[in-house]
Amino acid sequence: MRCYRFDAFGGFDHLNVHEEPDPQARPGEVVVRVDAVSLNFRDVAIPTGRHPAPHDPGLVPTSDAAGEVVEVGEGVTALAIGDRVISAFHPRWFGGRPPATLAAEQYGRGRDGWLAEFKAVGSESVVKIPAHLPAVDACTLPCAATTAWTCLGGPDPVRPGQWVLTLGTGGVSLFAVQLAKAAGARVISTTSSEKKAELLSGMGADAVINYLEDPDWGLTARRLTGGAGVDRIVEVGGPGTMSQSMAAIAPDAEIALVGFLDGSKSSIDFGELFRSSAHIRQVRVGDRQRLQETVAAVSAGSIKPVIDSLFPFGEAVDAFRRLDSGDLTGKVVISVSNKKGL
Repeated sequence: MRCYRFDAFGGFDHLNVHEEPDPQARPGEVVVRVDAVSLNFRDVAIPTGRHPAPHDPGLVPTSDAAGEVVEVGEGVTALAIGDRVISAFHPRWFGGRPPATLAAEQYGRGRDGWLAEFKAVGSESVVKIPAHLPAVDACTLPCAATTAWTCLGGPDPVRPGQWVLTLGTGGVSLFAVQLAKAAGARVISTTSSEKKAELLSGMGADAVINYLEDPDWGLTARRLTGGAGVDRIVEVGGPGTMSQSMAAIAPDAEIALVGFLDGSKSSIDFGELFRSSAHIRQVRVGDRQRLQETVAAVSAGSIKPVIDSLFPFGEAVDAFRRLDSGDLTGKVVISVSNKKGL
């Protein structure tokens, strides 16, 4: 089979194709023919040195994939040849509190990822998907959609009529808009262009703020709620956006902290945080149960993932560069197999 490995870090030119033996299923495992893979920000942050955790080169990258089971190992009863599945972002987090080994077992860090034609994996580390969900769409669910679902859920799920604030048009944010509207919430979104604002409005956002034209967008969001503040913020920016998020949040409401896309070194004002009365919850995607719930929610709500671009397997390096450009809307996907109707 063919697979990609980052033989060294320092840029995408070190992402190379390798010819390796096809994997075989050991007891408790299945072999998946990979049909499509989607990229997340961590996939470009790791090889370019922008990820906060240390990583070793030489591994197969990417965590999010959809495919078909082609071999079943001894003792596997929940899956059969021909079942369509997606990867779990955290292969060993099945429920409850995250295990202590959560970070060390991440794909592309402690184990090989999914940018390969075939992948052997524990049967509990994949989840079935419905027949009507194309692989190109399904492969976007393990990280982006599940993260959005976890942000809106958690100890205090978003309820109909509440206000949700999303930032930008990345995968997590767009799924958050769709899932929040499906839950009956009202959505305020930020973006940087009229074209993206039209997309967000078309997806159901009740109000859209151009953060380039309105640097105090947090206060604007608060005014749009009648001064009460928003009930949930899906905070993907990090240090550079947290100040405005705290300006927007309602007292005792929650900021779901997802990432650090902003890349800023700005510090957080403790006094500002204290005065906001905000609850901060770090979201690390979600466990297997959250992934199963996400698949069910996407199917029940007829939610269509937004795909920015689709690249063939042989042009995977260009897919990484596309995501790294930052000027995109939705998910970057790589088609791995030649199966029709992906």
